Amino acid sequence: MSDLQARFEQAVAESKSLPEKPDNMTLLKIYALYKQATAGDVQGERPGFTDFVGRAKYDAWEALKGRTREQAMQDYIDLIESLK
Repeated sequence: MSDLQARFEQAVAESKSLPEKPDNMTLLKIYALYKQATAGDVQGERPGFTDFVGRAKYDAWEALKGRTREQAMQDYIDLIESLK
């Protein structure tokens, strides 16, 4: 396992015990970076307009389209570090 992968997994664990809950926009960014790092570019169809949460998550993930897995992992690590 690479050092980056290990640090990413550590940041994922730490994200569950942050001192305070991040605001909704930050939570969306955490979600999108995690999905980009683990699954790559956005997949599937955009949820309908009545699924506000699903649509927001999809849009946040889609905004990261083209970002490499490694870059998404590093950005995730940096974001979690800034929230501690």
